[in-house]
Amino acid sequence: MTALASLIDPTMGNGAEDQSDLRTTGHLGHLHHVPKAKRVIFLCQAGGMSHLETFDHKPKLAELHDKPMPDSYTKGQPIAQLQGKQLKCFAPQHAFKKYGDSGNEICSIFPKLGEVADELCIVRSMRTEAINHDPAHTFMNTGSLISGRPAMGSWLTYGLGNEANDLPGFVVLTSLGRHGQAQPIAARQWHSGFLPSRHQGVEFRSTGDPVLYVTNPKGVSRKKQGQIVDAINELNRLQFEKVKDPEIKTRIAQYELAYKMQASVPELMDVSKEPQHVLDMYGTKGADGSFAANCLLARRLAERGVRFIQLYHRGWDHHGGIKNSIPKTAAEVDQGTAALIKDLKKRDMLKDTLIIFGGEFGRTPMAQGNGRDHHIKGFSHFMCGGGVKPGITHGQTDELGYNAVEDVVSVHDMHATLLHLLGVDHNRFTYKFQGLDMRLTGVEEAQVVKKILL
Repeated sequence: MTALASLIDPTMGNGAEDQSDLRTTGHLGHLHHVPKAKRVIFLCQAGGMSHLETFDHKPKLAELHDKPMPDSYTKGQPIAQLQGKQLKCFAPQHAFKKYGDSGNEICSIFPKLGEVADELCIVRSMRTEAINHDPAHTFMNTGSLISGRPAMGSWLTYGLGNEANDLPGFVVLTSLGRHGQAQPIAARQWHSGFLPSRHQGVEFRSTGDPVLYVTNPKGVSRKKQGQIVDAINELNRLQFEKVKDPEIKTRIAQYELAYKMQASVPELMDVSKEPQHVLDMYGTKGADGSFAANCLLARRLAERGVRFIQLYHRGWDHHGGIKNSIPKTAAEVDQGTAALIKDLKKRDMLKDTLIIFGGEFGRTPMAQGNGRDHHIKGFSHFMCGGGVKPGITHGQTDELGYNAVEDVVSVHDMHATLLHLLGVDHNRFTYKFQGLDMRLTGVEEAQVVKKILL
């Protein structure tokens, strides 16, 4: 019986007496319909990636280069830093090509993504509500402009639980670009808000100790550490019996998880056993703080059952010098993203892993010197895997790339579609807070984007 139990739970007998299974089925209890995806990897291109140099080809804008932007587009419209200034059309700075059998049009600065064009569903009609970076990230992550609401990863782990027994269900990795302004990313972008705090995202650092204090102090063995965790949790249980505060149960679970992570995280971060051809495909040796290294870790996290993995690459804020800078920023993410898609497909995981790639907003068709300003009326993301149609383009902006005009997709629509692919009806997925039934998709009408679904 002891041998069988140790096979079921390999952590049995490792020093902590109460090693309860931290995997959960989530508070939904059961899914609303059959899911296509089990997990999500969100590749956040932080800083406002220009759709006009990435996924939205606009020949007409090139024809009007340096000519006045028609007032019919911009009059009365919110503009971040160009308000009251002369607005001139600014041509796309790099050529586009058609890739793959699908003929998906992608900017030539993404040659590796071109190799996986037939896997991509490019959405050219995104629209958001916040025109500055921090509130735009907040809206993209939480569905609300109000800071302090739960991030989408927290919603997912709360509703669906976590398949991993020794890792958090919501993990965040960040990398820093070298060629665009690097806007800061606040930890509240992965906060659990009014949901129980155990659903908050956990940031893993790409270099050094991935999690602070993941290693024991000198002189403290794993067995002694387990005894400390047992003693602390016994005190917490006694306290819970007195006050019935649910956050105490969260504290107990997090101590148990932290103890297990001391074994699981170092193994996760050690990529020395990855075959050389895999490292070459990603273009990294691992643990170098790069986006490519984080993409490799994202695959390893997905393999281990982590529900929501979010990668931020900070470097897309090109207010100036976009012609020379954006190819360099693209090169920092191109190979790693394509490798992640290829790697998951080879492992038969792409079919149930939803990948989303995009920024918090786009950039203006008008010039800001030799760069572009923030833009919210139309921009691009792509999705792939996890039940999304491959090799298609969905939606359009107008001929200058200003307004999303066909099959418009709001941030709430994107959230509704993400939940749908995971087997959840966004209208029925609520949490009672301050007397209201709160939702990730807010109170406005959100629509699942059915045209992009398999």
